[in-house]
Amino acid sequence: MGGGAPVRIQSMTNTDTRDVRETVRQIQALTKAGCELVRISVYDQECVKAVREIKKEIDVPLVADIHFDARLAIGSIEAGIDKLRINPGNIGSKEKVQSVVSAAKEHGVPIRIGVNAGSLEKDLLEKYQGPTAEALVESALGHARILEEENFDQIVISVKHSHVPTMVQAYKLLAAKTCYPLHLGVTESGTTAMGTVKSSVGIGSLLLEGIGDTIRVSLAGDPLQEIPVAKRILKAVGLREEGVEVIEASLPVLCTATKESNKPRYATIKGVLTSLRAEIGEITLASLPGSDTTKMGLKGSPTKVKATFTPKRNANCMNIEGSSPAETAGTLIDRLTEAKVL
Repeated sequence: MGGGAPVRIQSMTNTDTRDVRETVRQIQALTKAGCELVRISVYDQECVKAVREIKKEIDVPLVADIHFDARLAIGSIEAGIDKLRINPGNIGSKEKVQSVVSAAKEHGVPIRIGVNAGSLEKDLLEKYQGPTAEALVESALGHARILEEENFDQIVISVKHSHVPTMVQAYKLLAAKTCYPLHLGVTESGTTAMGTVKSSVGIGSLLLEGIGDTIRVSLAGDPLQEIPVAKRILKAVGLREEGVEVIEASLPVLCTATKESNKPRYATIKGVLTSLRAEIGEITLASLPGSDTTKMGLKGSPTKVKATFTPKRNANCMNIEGSSPAETAGTLIDRLTEAKVL
């Protein structure tokens, strides 16, 4: 990451890490959805043992979230973890920091310093009279100096805040003071709807200014719902080109499209304008029994609509039902995008 590499999507499991089967299942589901880095909590030695087993079953880089315990950090590194999230100022003596850094160097494991409004040191809270952007940055750079004093520079930094203006300001200040890769996110973002808005505004505005190397959209509940939002943010700011973008929704009936060089082809599905970048097959919509079939034309709308996607290649058909053509088309396109068909 960093140095011109693509911005990567990250998420975090909400399973008990010691439950290897369930944790692997969730990581594989996240990977299939488009997640490119996955963080897990490592809070005891049983979690450390689980890391080794989890790594055997997954194909995505794994990040260990460690709090305070150098032994868990070293154990995770030795078990094959790909990255640590730990604040060196919180793990104890200089000797403990040296032991973690030594293991990270030996195994080529980078360390993410993760500062947020809830983890700020008391002296900084008093100095700045609260969890301000300046306090976040000073804390993060202080942790970074501890690693730099050990000649370690494989560092990633995050300065998350639940207040979007403060979060944006903190990352801008940090980007002006360091060249380390930055992981973007809004912490404690609230409900799914509000979290989506806050992450889109905060993360998106920073990406538009060229700030950020990895992102996580933190939403309450199932982490799988984070990935489509993250992908749409990257697409909206011009950093991803995959998928379908609905420009206008009306009465979709039929669409076929083929790839034409590297340029998007615009096709109408009876009023739904989409940007299609792959050979997708056919999307057909028809009214269901009980609906007014005479209203499938452009002048009206049936009460219930069924969409069927028939792929040109070997893949399962998808059927979606909705209360309106626009809703059905939108849901179908979302499903196809998440399945990486579009």
